[in-house]
Amino acid sequence: MVRFIRQEAEEKANEISVSAEEEFNIEKLQLVEAEKRKIRQEYERKEKQVEVRRKIEYSMQLNAARIKVLQAQDDLVNSMKESASKELLRASENSKSYKKEAKQQYAEKAKVHPPKVTIDEKVYLPPPPNKREVHGPFCSGGVVLASQDGKIVFENTLDARLEVVFRQKMPEIRKLLYGKIAA
Repeated sequence: MVRFIRQEAEEKANEISVSAEEEFNIEKLQLVEAEKRKIRQEYERKEKQVEVRRKIEYSMQLNAARIKVLQAQDDLVNSMKESASKELLRASENSKSYKKEAKQQYAEKAKVHPPKVTIDEKVYLPPPPNKREVHGPFCSGGVVLASQDGKIVFENTLDARLEVVFRQKMPEIRKLLYGKIAA
């Protein structure tokens, strides 16, 4: 009988041991899978961070390149404007063609009587630009007209006309220089 009880106890102990081993293996497998999932999620999160950083870096480099291109284009247009300004200055230095009286031409084109023109002997336009003073006020030539009461002022200097033309023609200038520019 003792042997029977002992055998029965050993079988029960083996069953418990096998059952415990199975539960242990299941629990271990669940813990391992949970940790694998955590590691995968962490890896995916870090991978996304790297991808976002890569996209940000690419975008920054692309913007820097665009800025360089725009700066080069702006420099080219400004050098063209500066060249045109020098040509205007050269044209205004030719005093024979520059000092022709314009009131008769105005009267013919406007179909009015020639206006009375008085020159202000106290107020002068700034001198033409020189190499020493490149940032101060200057005038390459032209006139500033004002009505007698001073309410209407019309600036018709060569520099002002050049500025207006460049502002108006900038899209055409850019298109001719650089072709169709994508927005």
